[in-house]
Amino acid sequence: MDRSRFLDAIIENAIDGIITIDDKGIIEHLNPAALELFGYERAELVGKNVSVLMPEPDRSRHDGYIHNYNTTGTKHIIGIGREVYGKRKDGSTFPFRLGVSEVKFSDRKIYTGFIHDLTKEKANEEQIKSYTEKLEVKIRERTKDLVKLVSELEMAKENMRALFQKEKEVNQLKTRFVSMASHEFRTPLSSIQLSASLIDKYTTKQDAASVEKHTAKIKNSINNLTTILNDFLSLEKLEAGKVEVNAQVFNIISFAEEITEEMQLLTKQNQHIIYEHRGTSAEVLLDPNLLKNCIINLVSNAIKYSGEDTLIQFNTYLEDEELVVEVSDNGIGIPDVDQNNLFEPFFRAHNTGDIPGTGLGLNIVKRYVGLMNGTVTCQSEQHAGTKFTLSFPLNKFN
Repeated sequence: MDRSRFLDAIIENAIDGIITIDDKGIIEHLNPAALELFGYERAELVGKNVSVLMPEPDRSRHDGYIHNYNTTGTKHIIGIGREVYGKRKDGSTFPFRLGVSEVKFSDRKIYTGFIHDLTKEKANEEQIKSYTEKLEVKIRERTKDLVKLVSELEMAKENMRALFQKEKEVNQLKTRFVSMASHEFRTPLSSIQLSASLIDKYTTKQDAASVEKHTAKIKNSINNLTTILNDFLSLEKLEAGKVEVNAQVFNIISFAEEITEEMQLLTKQNQHIIYEHRGTSAEVLLDPNLLKNCIINLVSNAIKYSGEDTLIQFNTYLEDEELVVEVSDNGIGIPDVDQNNLFEPFFRAHNTGDIPGTGLGLNIVKRYVGLMNGTVTCQSEQHAGTKFTLSFPLNKFN
């Protein structure tokens, strides 16, 4: 086989399309692969300008590309080596990669274009792109779900911590309650038992003074037990949400004077409760039962934690649509280290010693005051006394 026939065989059987044009862009030859790509018969294209196989804008620009190259030598024929689009006979387009070779003869030159169809590669790229986009969407969704799951796990962890902390607090409260109840119930009961036995003894001796002394102890012990039981009952109602505020209009002065008279009967020797009111009005709108419980609790503490021959100051102030209640004493005071825990249930300051108490009173006071939209504060110094202040926003009544 001679060389010419050998080259023809290669061109005719090449997988890629091969088109030969002259220096004017006129098609001289197409191999079968090129004809199949563009959907033409050979006779339909030979002698036609190669731009017939191009969509816009390359179709209009092609002659300019060739002219520019022929006059300047600048290689800009369609865009050699880049991805371009061809136009089939049926008007559809397809992507291909173009390579152009210039062949010079003695009397003229021709250009051979090598066309590699990119339709399958493009389809694969689009498929990969579609898969990638879908994968990215799934990743975003999974990431969102994962973030949500992590957030829920963190929330569950926090809830578990809160539950463990609550259980720990409940166990601590149980321990405090058992310890307190064991001590506070045993002491007055023992006192009652002993005093009752001594009364029998002194009765036979007609010792009225001793009988009266021990009768007073029995009454005091019973009063302590009653206070403990009342605190437990109040706490149980608060925890069960059974305490409701029943606001009424009443005169704070007569209300406070009545409490002062009642509490004066419970004071120690030469202890005196001094009540004072300041303000041009005395009518308030609050729950008198809850307020009375709060004041009695604070005055009782002042009596317990102050010595004989002392004064307890009980004041009310009514001005600027606010009621302020103050109870102050010059008793043992509260250590600084204990003041932050003062309103916790079953908590008692370290310096209370054998003075009876449940550690519930101030917790109940704070919660009652809160139910009436008020606040409670404490100022105290050990060995110098304590002052509790209750503040309530309210409407003035003239």
